[in-house]
Amino acid sequence: MEPSGNGDRRLTRRVVQLFAGLALYGVSMAFMVESALGLNPWDVFHQGLSEVTGLSFGLVVILLGIPILLLWIPLRQRPGFGTLANLVVVGFVVDGALAVLPAGGTIPARIGYLVAGILLNGLATGLYIGSRLGPGPRDGLMTGIVGRFPRLSIRMVRTSIEVAVLGVGFLLGGTVGIGTIAYALAIGPLAQLFLPLCTVREPVPSSVDSAPRPV
Repeated sequence: MEPSGNGDRRLTRRVVQLFAGLALYGVSMAFMVESALGLNPWDVFHQGLSEVTGLSFGLVVILLGIPILLLWIPLRQRPGFGTLANLVVVGFVVDGALAVLPAGGTIPARIGYLVAGILLNGLATGLYIGSRLGPGPRDGLMTGIVGRFPRLSIRMVRTSIEVAVLGVGFLLGGTVGIGTIAYALAIGPLAQLFLPLCTVREPVPSSVDSAPRPV
C-alpha cells in the first residue's frame, strides 16, 4: 500500500492542479473575448445565449453546464469533484478576468491576447482533466466519447464537437472571426499534447515492487 503521507501529497497536488487549470481556463476565455478577433466555439455559443437572455457571460457558462451534464448519460460518464468545481469556478473567473483585463487596443496586442488565450486554454484543459478529479461538462463529452469509442483520437473528437457547437452559436448571434477558426484548428492538437504531460499517474502498488522475481 502507498504510505498515507504520499497519498495526501498526491491528492493535494491533484486538487491544486485542478483549480489552477480551472482558473487558467477562465482567464483564457477572457483573453479570447478581449482580443475581439473571434471567440472559441463554445464561447460563441455562450455569447449568443448571453445576448438572448441578458445574463452575464460567466453566468451563462455556469448555468449551461447543468443541461450539458445530461448528455453524459448515454456515454455512461460520471461527474466527479472536478466536474462540480468546473460548474462554479470557470464562470466566476471569466467574469472577474473580463472586469480587470484591459481591452486589446492595437492589432499586435489583440493578436497577443488571441494566441495567449488559445495556448492557455490547451494547457488548462490538460491540467484539470489530468488531475483525474473529473472533467468539466463540456470536456466530459470529449473524454466520454473517446472512452466509448477508443479508436477515435482526442484530437478528432474535440475538433468535431467544437465545429458542431460553433454552428449553433453562430445561429444564436455569437461572434465568429479568425480567432474562432484558429481555436477550432489548434485546440485538438494542443489538448492531445498537454493531456499526457499533465496527467497525474497512479502509483505502482508496493506489492508489485516487493514481489519475488523469478530466478
